[in-house]
Amino acid sequence: MKTLALTMLLGLGLVLVGCGASNQNGANINGNWAATLTDANGTQMFSFTTSLIATGGSGTLTINNFHLSTNSPCFVSVKTEAGTFSLSGNFSGNVSGQLGMSVLSDSPSGNTLALTGTVNNNAVSGSWSLSGGSGCTGNGSFMMTRM
Repeated sequence: MKTLALTMLLGLGLVLVGCGASNQNGANINGNWAATLTDANGTQMFSFTTSLIATGGSGTLTINNFHLSTNSPCFVSVKTEAGTFSLSGNFSGNVSGQLGMSVLSDSPSGNTLALTGTVNNNAVSGSWSLSGGSGCTGNGSFMMTRM
């Protein structure tokens, strides 16, 4: 009887330790990210860094410190960034979800960069499109990784 009780207690302790183990930053989208956007030929078109914060349970992303590190006549300056995020996961620490993000240019005005991707732990991959003025159109794929 004592052996059974001790075994159950030990098993419970192992379960609690397993639940308390953390996958640093893998459980949410919050943090600093770097992205590379390529065209259909694999040529890098844009890259940026940013800080993302999921806002409550609303699915809204707060985007801070957005820095487009690629010189582009389509984005001399950025006006606004906006995003959405949905997350799902399991007890094994596997996190997945959907990310949507748009960046609107201030100068020249009217250019919009839109990203739609799938979140898998510490990476986001998906597609992007650019629409706007003359010469400011395109599409391709992107990869974002946690910094």
